[in-house]
Amino acid sequence: MRNHRVTRALVLLIPAAVLFALPAAAAPFEPETTDSWKGSGRHGAVAAGGQEAVDAGMELLRNGGNAADAAVATILALSVTDAASFCFGGEVPILIWDAERHVVEVLSGQGAAPRLATRAHFDAKGGIPGQGVEPAAVPAALDACVMALDRYGTRTFREAAAPALRILDRHAKDWHADLAATLRRLVAAEQQAAGDRRRGLRLVSDYFYRGPLARELDAWCRENGGLLRYADLATHTTRIEEPACAEYRGFRVCKCGPWTQGPYLLETLELLEGYDLGAMGQNRPDTVHAAVEAMKLALADRDTYYADPNFVDVPLDRLLARDYAALRRSLIDLRHASLVQRPGDPRSGKPLLDSDATRAGLGGPAHDTTTCLVADDRGNVVAATPSGWSGVLAGHTGVWLGTRLQSFNTWQGHPNVIEPGKRPRITLTPTLVLKGGRPFMAVSVAGGDGQDQATLQMLLDGIDFGMSAAASVTAPRFGTNHHVGSFRQTPPLLGSLIVSPGFDDTTIAELKERGHRVTVSASALWAPCVLTIDPESGRIDAAGDPQARRHAAAF
Repeated sequence: MRNHRVTRALVLLIPAAVLFALPAAAAPFEPETTDSWKGSGRHGAVAAGGQEAVDAGMELLRNGGNAADAAVATILALSVTDAASFCFGGEVPILIWDAERHVVEVLSGQGAAPRLATRAHFDAKGGIPGQGVEPAAVPAALDACVMALDRYGTRTFREAAAPALRILDRHAKDWHADLAATLRRLVAAEQQAAGDRRRGLRLVSDYFYRGPLARELDAWCRENGGLLRYADLATHTTRIEEPACAEYRGFRVCKCGPWTQGPYLLETLELLEGYDLGAMGQNRPDTVHAAVEAMKLALADRDTYYADPNFVDVPLDRLLARDYAALRRSLIDLRHASLVQRPGDPRSGKPLLDSDATRAGLGGPAHDTTTCLVADDRGNVVAATPSGWSGVLAGHTGVWLGTRLQSFNTWQGHPNVIEPGKRPRITLTPTLVLKGGRPFMAVSVAGGDGQDQATLQMLLDGIDFGMSAAASVTAPRFGTNHHVGSFRQTPPLLGSLIVSPGFDDTTIAELKERGHRVTVSASALWAPCVLTIDPESGRIDAAGDPQARRHAAAF
């Protein structure tokens, strides 16, 4: 992959003739199988949501693109195939292993609160709504895709968008033609660069965020009660950040920062490293109990401390310190389930915060997200979690706006209180795992607050229990709602333990005996995708839970 930074260029109005005179796209990838949920190969792999989105990524890989190119093609296609879970005006945190530079980097892919999105504004309305136009953050997905192509990729936006355009042209929903027209306007903007790929990519972003589309989105929001304005779009940028990382049994686990929930997974792993889970057994009562109790402690710290670190001092180094994990681990009773929330005090080095009162809101709908994992034969790996839902369609742009501001609260003094220009603390949380300084595993999960609960089990299955990607995504899962919900701050269900079908009655009875308030879900919990890489053979195994309509392919 390449390390590029480029200056932004001025956007010119594009003649209509250019919009309909674009070069022909490369031949589409023809999948060897349809509706598949797993695949193995040495040249490349994709695991994601909709089958056509997986095919889009595979097309780029087959045609010589790298993992970043294929990931962008997959993400753009997911905005159509998985439109109920991810919208073009939504967000997508991305973790990338750059094989040339041997680094993991984060593309933040999360837009900030508009300038008009103040605490006072939403207090006057009784809180931040979970639907409609007002809770829209600045659309971040497109710029994150452009940045991925620019910094790591080899293909143009036109090449990456070609599969999504074919999907849009094949289907008949009212907004498809409008989004296709918007994509073609962006491609036409790129063509103004006359073959300069990097400049063309910046023209794409400029057209959306500082050009005609930004003006159209501003005008539509003014007319329809939205808070987004041209200045919010024009000042948006995709931050490139260092990942948050922790060591677990010789593996390095990498997550996005505390503007996501991701680091709590790292704290959970550090708590669990004090137990011999391999001896306890996969999905046995001791393992489930220890994992849930560790998650409860880490989630309490998430709810108390996590927020955009550009606005507040998040004590992340202390939260992930080994000595702090040892203090917190002492609170876990292996025979009894905790029925209270117990945040710690990392700044003072104490296992419990003196004032442990927690707040909660009214709660709201926790719609789904979608998933994207890609690896190529050059060693590059991308893990992304695209999302955005319950918003509104912005006129005839074809751009659906998301509702991510509902992940803020309006509690004065809380780290995650809404402020203009601030990123909400989101649930979206891709994962990369390294072994010996090379990629070993990538995970992406759809499912709100359950994303890292499922990810934890994918990691334990692979590291502690030696399970394959396919075995991990289809194994029974468990989780808890012993936390403040991330969508309008749903109150915690203390002591809750949810298990998916497949747990035996003896295990459930023993967990109940320890005090867990167990319910059996009617279906599989959440929607994981897993990708693993064998360091010796280079074989890539990709899988997505077929019960949750995840798909995968490899060649």
